Amino acid sequence: MAGRLFLLPAVVWVLVFSIFPLLYALYTSLHSYRFGRINEFIGLRNFERLFTDANLHSGLRVTLTFVIVTVLVQMILGFALALILNRELRGKSVFRAIMTLPLFATPVAVGYLGITVFYEQNGPVNSFLSSLGIANIPWLSNPFWALVAVIIVDIWQWTPFVFLVSLAALQALPADLYEAAEVDGASPAQTFRHITLPLMAPTLFLILLLRLVESFKVFDIPMSLTLGGPGRATEVYSLFTYRTAMRFFDHGYAAAQGFLLLVIVSVIVALLFRRIGQLYELER
Repeated sequence: MAGRLFLLPAVVWVLVFSIFPLLYALYTSLHSYRFGRINEFIGLRNFERLFTDANLHSGLRVTLTFVIVTVLVQMILGFALALILNRELRGKSVFRAIMTLPLFATPVAVGYLGITVFYEQNGPVNSFLSSLGIANIPWLSNPFWALVAVIIVDIWQWTPFVFLVSLAALQALPADLYEAAEVDGASPAQTFRHITLPLMAPTLFLILLLRLVESFKVFDIPMSLTLGGPGRATEVYSLFTYRTAMRFFDHGYAAAQGFLLLVIVSVIVALLFRRIGQLYELER
């Protein structure tokens, strides 16, 4: 009985902050809920709108582009930096500390910093490009370059996360395997392919899972850097849902949008968890 009492705070936490919001969101999505009050029960009509809303489809495309590019670059760049700084290098502790600095900044602050960095008239980036003889790039006024700017800022902030976790995993790998490979005459490429990569696979898939989930929920950087513009070029899914609820006060439809994102992310998480489970089974 005493043991169950110790579990009570955790149970209450899950019920209050997870189960209840989920059930209330489902209830909201089945009603016409506008301006803070429920008007009528409309069944699945909010979910039917998801298939015909061109603006939602645009936000989903922007989000998928953002997720694919940022996560791919972060995984490759972060893991590559971890491999480099896992070696015996002079001043590597300083480099490691510098690499983690972006993680301590809030995404909103990073977004506002990006406005200064990508300022089109004499901003640091365009000034540097001008010194190389390259014409100014319309970072925040051109749809394509605005999305590129958002992607660059997110990569800058979250690559250190991939680097930090990868580095910790690399340092935990058994040294005797590398010594045996060296004795057997294995080349660095063979060692990486047959030892490092297989042993790091579970960790890399776990990092991939975490970054995918967080990237699908991105809101702060596009909101503070571009406000979703120009037009809807950088209006990611979360920002579109926020505007549906807080600008147009269509809370029922916004709840339905939230459930669509939940389904998409849940499918991806389930597939990755299955793959991670297979990798751990292989290691056993």
